[in-house]
Amino acid sequence: MIYESPVKMQKPPFLALIRGLARCYQSFESYSGRHVRTMDLTPCQFDIVATLGNTPGMNFRDLGEKTLTTKGTLTGVIERLKEKNIVQCQADPKDGRSQIVSLTEAGEALFSEVFPAHIAHMAQAFAQFDEAEIEAMRLMLEKLGKAFR
Repeated sequence: MIYESPVKMQKPPFLALIRGLARCYQSFESYSGRHVRTMDLTPCQFDIVATLGNTPGMNFRDLGEKTLTTKGTLTGVIERLKEKNIVQCQADPKDGRSQIVSLTEAGEALFSEVFPAHIAHMAQAFAQFDEAEIEAMRLMLEKLGKAFR
């Protein structure tokens, strides 16, 4: 026998927002990921290349924070990028226990090719919005993010 509560619980209005936010994120990941994969990179690899581009490199901790990648995942992705000669690791001169990850010459060339191409791809999706709408969405997402911190 299935128990049914005699009291109907009213759905909070934010449930529809949560569903919409999740669907939006899934759609974004799908749209972005399909394009990134055409460049022979995974989304995580692209994120690392894009984050390291035009920088002298950064340690694993900072790279993980900027890419929102966990340490375990980051280590594996960095190893695969090293095998492709896209990144290199060197001892951090400020902290001997840490390593600096940076793009190789081939990695810099890859960044110069894939980053502008991906920005152009993403611009197609955002073309329907004007600058004021984009800024309003950014501010609302920032406000929503603060609510969860």
